Formats: sequence, structure tokens, C-alpha cells
Amino acid sequence: MSLSGDSRVTAVIRAAQAGDRQAATELLPLVYAELHQLARARMARQPPGQTLTPTALVHEVYLRIAGDSDVTWEGRQHFFFAAARAMRDILVEQARRKAGPKQGGGQRRRELDEACAILEPPSDELLAVHEALQELETRDPFKAQIVLLRYFTGLTMDETATVLGVPERTLDRHWRYIRAWLMKRLS
Repeated sequence: MSLSGDSRVTAVIRAAQAGDRQAATELLPLVYAELHQLARARMARQPPGQTLTPTALVHEVYLRIAGDSDVTWEGRQHFFFAAARAMRDILVEQARRKAGPKQGGGQRRRELDEACAILEPPSDELLAVHEALQELETRDPFKAQIVLLRYFTGLTMDETATVLGVPERTLDRHWRYIRAWLMKRLS
């Protein structure tokens, strides 16, 4: 993720929120490549057979965050936090839909000659991480932001440190704690 052009994106965001229609049309092209890269990284970790593409995810995220006129972004960082949150919400909604009874509840089709009474359990990784993240948000919102940026948007350690404005060593220390906490919570 390129973090250059922060001031340009921030200026366009503020102008769009002030009602400048030209700035609103300028915003998507400025952030599209970064949003698409984040969506591609996130979708790469999804199980095969997804119907949601990275492009569709970016468009859905943008519609959600740009369509909410009540929200004011303080700048580029806040905009991308909102995008990460929207991406997480969309992916969780999709996982819940797929785990629902109308979609088979995660069951797989099997031939009758296999053990037809035995079904594989559904893959609930995304939902489990979402629930753990909700718990972490109540305990330590800063650590929850780290998970949101690392897991749901696929940022690297140095990109996350830059977005959060913390030294990489500090972020590394927090990330080690978070991973241990998540492993304990998810097991």
C-alpha cells in the first residue's frame, strides 16, 4: 500500500464532506487502487468458491462508506479505518449467509457411497475471528484496530505501523500479544 499522497486524499475527503461535488467524484479514483489491493489481499485468504470478487467488495465498501452522509472523516487514516470496518462487516455478513440453512449451513455434497451420515463441520474461521475481535474491542480498542488492519485488510507490519503512527517495534510487541490471545481464544 502506498502511503504517499496523504495530504491530497485528506484534502479531497474534507472538500467532499463540505459538499464539493467535484471532490466527491475525485475521491474514488484516488483511493480505488489501495482499496482494491486491500480487498484482493483479504479475498486471497477466503476459501475457494467465493462469489464475491475483490472488485465487487471494493464497490460495496465504497458505497457503504461514501453513502453515509452522517459520518465525517478526520483524514485519510480515518477513511481507511472506515473502509476496513466496512470490508469486515461485508465479509462477516457473507459468511453468515453462507453458513445459514438456506445455503446448506456449511454442509458439503457427498456421494452416497461415502459415509453419508457424516458431514464436515462448516469453516467458521471468519465468524470466530469476528466474535473474538468484538470481545477485544471492548477490552482494548487499539489492539482491535491492529487486528482490523492486519487481518481484515491485509496490511503489512510496516504499513500498519505507519497508519497507526506507532513505531514498528511497538506494533510488533502488540501483535505478538494479540496472536497469542487469539490462539487461546479461538482454540
